[in-house]
Amino acid sequence: MAEHSFWSRFPQMDREQLLSIRKALDGLYRDFSREYGDTIEALFDPLLDFLVWFEQLLTGSPWWLVLGVIVGIVYLASRSVKLTTAVTLVLLLIGYFGMWQDTMRTLSMITVCTLLAIMLGIPVGIAMALSDRMQKIVTPLLDVMQTMPAFVYLIPVVMLLGIGKIPGLIAVIIYAIPPVIRLTNLGIRLVDREVLEASRSFGATAWQRLVGVQLPLSMPTIMAGINQTIMMALAMVVIASMIGVKGLGQPVLKAITNQYFTLGLLNGLAIVALAIIFDRVSQSWAKRSQQYGGQQLDQ
Repeated sequence: MAEHSFWSRFPQMDREQLLSIRKALDGLYRDFSREYGDTIEALFDPLLDFLVWFEQLLTGSPWWLVLGVIVGIVYLASRSVKLTTAVTLVLLLIGYFGMWQDTMRTLSMITVCTLLAIMLGIPVGIAMALSDRMQKIVTPLLDVMQTMPAFVYLIPVVMLLGIGKIPGLIAVIIYAIPPVIRLTNLGIRLVDREVLEASRSFGATAWQRLVGVQLPLSMPTIMAGINQTIMMALAMVVIASMIGVKGLGQPVLKAITNQYFTLGLLNGLAIVALAIIFDRVSQSWAKRSQQYGGQQLDQ
């Protein structure tokens, strides 16, 4: 009978033993969060202050001034009248449908998350490209970060830091940073070896090769990684709203809870519009930068 049970059911740990392990791990993390939670939270206070200031700047300034600055940045980055006009019309529509404040909150969060992801991700990607050992260490971590369900990120962050902007920001960055790391690494590794040999023969140092040759030539790939990071950060907006991150995600969450179809649709379309704006502007800027870099190399 025991033998039949062995072949019919998969062998597993005793239920009480498994429960004791789970309780022990939960207790260890709970003790860690109680002991060091306040200290870790204090480390993020400057970031929280900046995030609150930036959000208040976008939401408290006159709408026409904020719109003018955004449109100006779009034109400077793209030098495209069509794209600038389209962005202006989209933002005017968002404001007309009463979503201006939530859009500005989401914009502030995504901007800060993207900047932090770039500041953290590109150096890690460069380190991976220059060191095979570093790549072997970081790649499994990136695999875990990209395959772990997004909701799982919220559990340890909320236990450690509570509910608010910083836990949401950390969860968004963890979810969104892998593409920029991977594609920075890939872009630098794909630079033609003959070009590197030519720069080395002219006496360029490793730093000069990195800054003057590898990064400019890998910029299209890096920009693709930044685009993917922005898209994934926007995709995380609705999930982050579950832990108190204000913006377009909260009305979508409310619509899901109460089955408000139109509310969810409008705010979802606003998130899509932001994603398209970020994508088109960053792509236009990357193309212009690549053309300028090519002209510089030709000279």
